[in-house]
Amino acid sequence: DFGGVVSFVVKGGQAAAWRVIDGTQMLSITANLGDTRTTITHPATTTHSRLSPEQRAEVGIEDGLVRVSVGLEAITDIQRDLCRGWAK
Repeated sequence: DFGGVVSFVVKGGQAAAWRVIDGTQMLSITANLGDTRTTITHPATTTHSRLSPEQRAEVGIEDGLVRVSVGLEAITDIQRDLCRGWAK
């Protein structure tokens, strides 16, 4: 009935995070959070890319962090799309 922002850390750092992101087909890759569609982003290389690695670590932005802004799609479709990246 509503959206929300979910963040999770993928083991394996930036390369693993991008495998998950690149593996999605339905989710829209963007740095913008807030849409009726579900969006996915990698904060270390988008919203927080101007910070040094040390500054990112201080605020909890790990290289494996992925942020998903949940839209109006069926949750099972979102879950299935995210699982594509883990399957690679």
